[in-house]
Amino acid sequence: MSHDPRRPGEEKSQRAQTRERDDAQVEKAHRPDALILHEIIRREGEEEMRRTALALSLSGFSAGLTMGFSLIVPGVLKGHLPHEPWADLIVSMGYSIGFLIVVLGRQQLFTENTVTPILPLLTERTFGAFLRVVRLWSIVLVANIVATIVIASVLAHTDAFKPEVREAFAEISRHTIEDPFWTTVIKAVFAGWLIALMVWILPATGSAAPFIIILMTWLVSMCGLAHIVAGSVDAYYLVATGEIDLAKYVTGFFVPTLLGNVVGGVTLVSVLNFGQVAPDMEGQDRVGV
Repeated sequence: MSHDPRRPGEEKSQRAQTRERDDAQVEKAHRPDALILHEIIRREGEEEMRRTALALSLSGFSAGLTMGFSLIVPGVLKGHLPHEPWADLIVSMGYSIGFLIVVLGRQQLFTENTVTPILPLLTERTFGAFLRVVRLWSIVLVANIVATIVIASVLAHTDAFKPEVREAFAEISRHTIEDPFWTTVIKAVFAGWLIALMVWILPATGSAAPFIIILMTWLVSMCGLAHIVAGSVDAYYLVATGEIDLAKYVTGFFVPTLLGNVVGGVTLVSVLNFGQVAPDMEGQDRVGV
């Protein structure tokens, strides 16, 4: 009959170590719950609102310029691919390139900010927090739009791309302003919803983040939805080429798209997802008291 030389205390210690190791592995593999995601994004929002106006402006301007690639890449693809139904799927995927660079490069994009600063606002619910959100939104939106005007003007008034590619730019851009006001609003709600959802789930994706960015933004393009920054490059390209006037840009694109993106991002993602974690947050507050 064999005899285990370990003492009872040593056996308990080894079992405890094994259990701790298993718990650590489970914790590592476990997806973060909604409360953790909320806290990660809320802290990011607080950090963004503490940044200087100059830093926000430069970051927002960089993002607006970068979003030019969401017209450039689809235009180049469209200019070289055959006119077949399947080609539209490939062209739509090119739309994701601008978003991929902006998000991974941590540049300021207005539609991302329908989530990150809103969570601190919903948590604090003070007038001071509201003013900080307005400040952030104003700086980033202006910087984004000014940059899209710059890049669209460069594309329209230079020979950087061949005539067939520039014609593809125009063809793509016409879809941005083809719908009536309220149709554009509805399309923008869906776009704001998707982009805000992307921001919400990115902290849980780890190394899969580039795939998630490509997938979510590809859906925006493939479904013909309206995004205030990427679409501004398209719409202003038509202004720069003389195809539409500035009034059409403002009333046919800017106002309905901005309205829809804000509603989609703030109400359908920020408010709803805050609502699901609010009881847990209140429970933690009561325990801490």
